Amino acid sequence: MSSSVTGMELVIVGGGKMGAALLGGLLAGRWADASELAVVEPVAARREELTKQFPGVTVSADPVAAAGAVVAVKPADVPAACRSLQVGRLLSIAAGVTIATLEEAAGTIPVVRAMPNTPALVGAGAAAIAGGATATDDDLRWAEGILGAVGEVVRVPEKLLDAVTGLSGSGPAYVFLVAEALIDAGVLAGLPRDVSTTLAVQTLLGSARLLAESGDTPETLRAAVTSPGGTTAAGLRELERAGVRSAILEAVKAAADRSRELGS
Repeated sequence: MSSSVTGMELVIVGGGKMGAALLGGLLAGRWADASELAVVEPVAARREELTKQFPGVTVSADPVAAAGAVVAVKPADVPAACRSLQVGRLLSIAAGVTIATLEEAAGTIPVVRAMPNTPALVGAGAAAIAGGATATDDDLRWAEGILGAVGEVVRVPEKLLDAVTGLSGSGPAYVFLVAEALIDAGVLAGLPRDVSTTLAVQTLLGSARLLAESGDTPETLRAAVTSPGGTTAAGLRELERAGVRSAILEAVKAAADRSRELGS
């Protein structure tokens, strides 16, 4: 049976890394007081960790009633989690679980489906949301407020969430692969590994910030660092010769196609 907690604004079902990241972001952004937030987590050891990490937040093994819920459990566990809820609306961040599945399990409450990514763990996530049949603009703004606590949020039709999965959902893995390659390349060129790691990571971080904050396009920024006949031009020629651009296009497409397969 679900237990009712007066004044509870949000319950996060699933206290794993993403659920905890959302909780931390909501508290840091003062979206709600700790006393208005709850986490449902079945594993006792994890409940103990969450209790220490988030003082004042209700941490429970049993369902908790609230105004809204975030479902952050494994995809196979989503229907059971939805059926256990006593809430007014629902946001699911479970990968591949369709709005139809959510609505069937959750009953008559409005649902919003989201595709976040792992940089949300450090407050720099990218997420897309799609509303269900009864979700209003207010429900979408509510979902944006939650996910916005840990990054950027965009709205898309549900049919585009597979493309979102291929780009931003799987995208961090592509960037990490580039980071590995840059570090190894620095070592190959003669740098100590720790020095190469520092330079590669800061180069990726700085380049991303420059792209986000300068207002310039990627093409403009690339041109600005590429002198005719210079070192960068030589490096870019090898990347184009190796088909790096084409490989990235194919990677995003393959991940999006696989997301569609899993969703069906």
